[in-house]
Amino acid sequence: MSRFQKLLHLDQSILLYVRRWHLPWVTVAMKGLTRLADPSSFVVIGLALMASDTPNGLKMGLRLGAGALLATATTQLLKRVLKRNRPDVGINDFQALSQNPDAFSFPSGHTGAAIAVAVSLMGFDATLTATTLSLAFGVGFSRVYLGAHYPLDVIAGSLLGLGSGVVVRVLMP
Repeated sequence: MSRFQKLLHLDQSILLYVRRWHLPWVTVAMKGLTRLADPSSFVVIGLALMASDTPNGLKMGLRLGAGALLATATTQLLKRVLKRNRPDVGINDFQALSQNPDAFSFPSGHTGAAIAVAVSLMGFDATLTATTLSLAFGVGFSRVYLGAHYPLDVIAGSLLGLGSGVVVRVLMP
């Protein structure tokens, strides 16, 4: 077995291990975390920030939108090029706990966007930074828990989100 095959086997093993934690109330919470990183959620939050009467509202809303857009575009492009099947297709008798938004798994778009937003919003307020980073990591875990992604998908999405967030912070100081 090659190193790459061993890595993919470990990836699948971790996913199946996490699945053992399945509890109905945790599933509801994980679905809620995932919804926080849906594009519609980012649009609503970004517009609310831009419309707010706070000194940094417009800047925060624009950074949020730019980070989410850049991460989403990057992850979607890579998904179409790499075409890794989702776990419910790649593992016999495995069922995801939620509807998958598309056919491809690698990298995680929800995680990428959530991390990009968190990094884009860093520097405004320490509490905001801690909250958005915590939620972003929760989104990543929720994607594995719900069976939408393998752990490596989430790691790759996190790295792309980090890069997207940094680009936004450099271009929109």
